[in-house]
Amino acid sequence: MKKATIQLETLTCPTCMLKIEGAVKALDGIDKESLNVSFNSSKVKVNFDDEKVSIKDIENAIDKVGYEVKKTQVKEL
Repeated sequence: MKKATIQLETLTCPTCMLKIEGAVKALDGIDKESLNVSFNSSKVKVNFDDEKVSIKDIENAIDKVGYEVKKTQVKEL
């Protein structure tokens, strides 16, 4: 398992959080319990199984719902 912290462009509404949450939760290999989308800091924190899903997959899912990923940090758990 790995832990990702993803910095996004500034989120402008709470609905943005729900869209991002839904997109990330739909991916296989996401630890849904660990998923946290922070409106104030425009960050997504999530644990994921890197054998099932890559950080690129997560970034692409966020990108597809219309939010730009600024930078990503990934750490081993």
